Amino acid sequence: MLNHRWAAQLLHRPDGLDAGEIVRHLLAVQAQDVTAALLAFRARSASLGAGDVLAAWHGREIVRTWGPRGTLHFVHVEDLPWLLALTGRIGLAGSLRRLAQEGVKGDDLLKLIDYALAGQGPLTKAELRTRLAGRADGQGIVHLVDLAAAHGLALLGPPRGGKPTYVHAADWLGAPIAFEPDRDRALAELARRYLRAHAPATAADLAAWTRLPLGDARTALRLIADDLDESPDGTVRLRTAPTERKPPTVRLAPAFDEYLLGWADRTPILDEPHRREVLPGGGILRPVVLSGGVIKGTWSRKGTSASVHLFEPVDQNQIEAETADVSRFLTS
Repeated sequence: MLNHRWAAQLLHRPDGLDAGEIVRHLLAVQAQDVTAALLAFRARSASLGAGDVLAAWHGREIVRTWGPRGTLHFVHVEDLPWLLALTGRIGLAGSLRRLAQEGVKGDDLLKLIDYALAGQGPLTKAELRTRLAGRADGQGIVHLVDLAAAHGLALLGPPRGGKPTYVHAADWLGAPIAFEPDRDRALAELARRYLRAHAPATAADLAAWTRLPLGDARTALRLIADDLDESPDGTVRLRTAPTERKPPTVRLAPAFDEYLLGWADRTPILDEPHRREVLPGGGILRPVVLSGGVIKGTWSRKGTSASVHLFEPVDQNQIEAETADVSRFLTS
C-alpha cells in the first residue's frame, strides 16, 4: 500500500514536472503556512526552487484560496470552477458566525467586500481596512474575504512585505470564478483527481479530505465505478494508477503535507507512541522525517537551515542530503 501511496503523492520526485503540474496532480496543496506549502514542492521535485513556485503563483497559474476542509490551499487555476463548486463554501457557516462575533453585520456584506476589492489589485489587510471605511477590522476583514471567495469573487494574492494580500478574482484572473453547475460532473472529476493523488483510498478518506458528507463521497466514487479497481480491504484505485514506487530511504515532508493529510487514517505511516510528537494538538501537524514511507522523526527549520529529531535510526547520509536540499530549495 505504501508503495502505491508514495507514487501517487509524487514523493519519488519524477523528472520534468513544473509547479503547476505538481498542483494539478495533487489537486490541492494545503497552504495556510506558505513556506510549508512551498516545501511540499521540494519534497516532490529535485529541480524546482521556491522561486519557481512563487513564479507560478505570481503568473496566476496556481492560486491560493479556501478549498478542501475550508482550509487555504494552492489550486491550479483550471480546477477552480469545479473544485470550489464543491468545497468553496465548506467554511462559510463558520465565517458568517465569526463575522457576527466580530461585529461585522448587515445584509450588504457581500456587496461591501466585492466593492472594496474590485479594481484595486492585491491589498494588504491594512489597505483593505481603509477601503472598508470602518465596517470591519482584524479577523473580520479575513472572514469578509472568505465570504467573497465562497462566491467566486476573491482570492489571496502573493504576500507583499511579508504580509498576505487579498485580491478580487476578476482583477487577478480576468473574470470572477464561474462555478461548475453540474454537481455530478464535479463529483466525478473530484473522485478521479483525488484517487490519482491519494490511491488506494476509501469513500471515508475522500470525505475526510474534502469535509464533504460521506454520502457525497460515495456518490463521487460510484460515478466513476467503471474506472476503479477494488482491493479486498475495501480500498479503491484508478485502473490507470501510477506504477508502484519503493519509498526511498529518507524524505523530509513539511508541516501539513498531503502525505499525512490525504487519508482519514494515519496509522499505516505513524506509530501510536509517536503520535503526540507529530500531532501535539491545537491543529498543529509538524514536519516529518519519512523513511521507507513511514514517519521516523520530525524536523524543524530556522531560516534556510533544517534540523532533525529522530524517533528511530535513519541513514545519516540521506538526512544530510535532504537537509542540504531544503537550503538549496529555499534560496533558489
